[in-house]
Amino acid sequence: MDNLTHSLAGAVLGQLGLKKKTGLGMATLIIAANIPDIDAFATLLGGVQHLAIRRGITHGPIAMVILPLLLTGFMLWFDRWQTKRGKRPTDRLPIHKGWLLALAYIGCLSHPALDWLNSYGVRLLEPFSSQWYYGDSIFIIDIWIWAALIIGVWISRRREKKGRDDWQRPAWVSFTVICAYIFANGLITGKAEADTALAVEQRTGQQPAQVVANPMPVTFWRRDMIWQMVDENGTAYGETIFDLFDPELFYWKGELIVNDASEQMIADAKKADPDALAFLFWARMPVLQQSDDPDNAGRLVLDLADMRFRDPLVKDRFTVRTTMPPKIDPTKAVRGTGSK
Repeated sequence: MDNLTHSLAGAVLGQLGLKKKTGLGMATLIIAANIPDIDAFATLLGGVQHLAIRRGITHGPIAMVILPLLLTGFMLWFDRWQTKRGKRPTDRLPIHKGWLLALAYIGCLSHPALDWLNSYGVRLLEPFSSQWYYGDSIFIIDIWIWAALIIGVWISRRREKKGRDDWQRPAWVSFTVICAYIFANGLITGKAEADTALAVEQRTGQQPAQVVANPMPVTFWRRDMIWQMVDENGTAYGETIFDLFDPELFYWKGELIVNDASEQMIADAKKADPDALAFLFWARMPVLQQSDDPDNAGRLVLDLADMRFRDPLVKDRFTVRTTMPPKIDPTKAVRGTGSK
């Protein structure tokens, strides 16, 4: 999820009453809710190599143990530093080391839990396993979650400033609504995937190898459905739209998109191009299509994309174009034909 969502999630946890457990409670929750994203430095590498680094080791079990300890140590140091300088706010609660550590863990664990909800993926067991996990239920920036979090925090804060005893209630309502919303979206995704798998089988006579429900912005009741067919001819993908309230909108989006590269070509591309290696490590539904290199006759260009991120608004950030090594003989490349 985006960092505004993570920050607001930390704030709501604080307004549930957790911030009153120790001094610097709210700050700890908000920072902890964002700290696994320290892997964002990987975007400085350029290209798409950051895809193989993001949502990996800083979101895995070792980080979930170490990061809260480091944050707690920093917050303790910060409180002492302010005290020595005479800058510690007089209204700050005393520091309770146990609760400070507990809040650091709660905030930190909320981060991969939220990241898991979308279709981008998160490696929850890195470095013990590099498997990607996907919830496929919530769009990466969900304005409805934004609204619930902002309203809950805002009303709770207003009541708190007025000295009302029920200042925690709006935050609890917000938290409950969001949990119900996430659960409902999980059910929508489950239905969308089951209905799509059945429709594809009825249309083609073949069960799809994989069906993915890609959440859509704003219209949480819809899914961009992507399905994968694998047979002796290769791999091909199809797309449909699922709408919970209007089944008539379920339609087929054009012809199948066929993977157009042999396994040997893919292996050679991984060896020759770090961007291709990183991209294919991250890709869940890779689309590989070949074309002639306009600058070098006889060479092939392999275009790599992912079916989840082929929208024109984001496609340029999730694609790789790599020139195949000279040893590849294009006359021996195997082209998949897919199935319809």
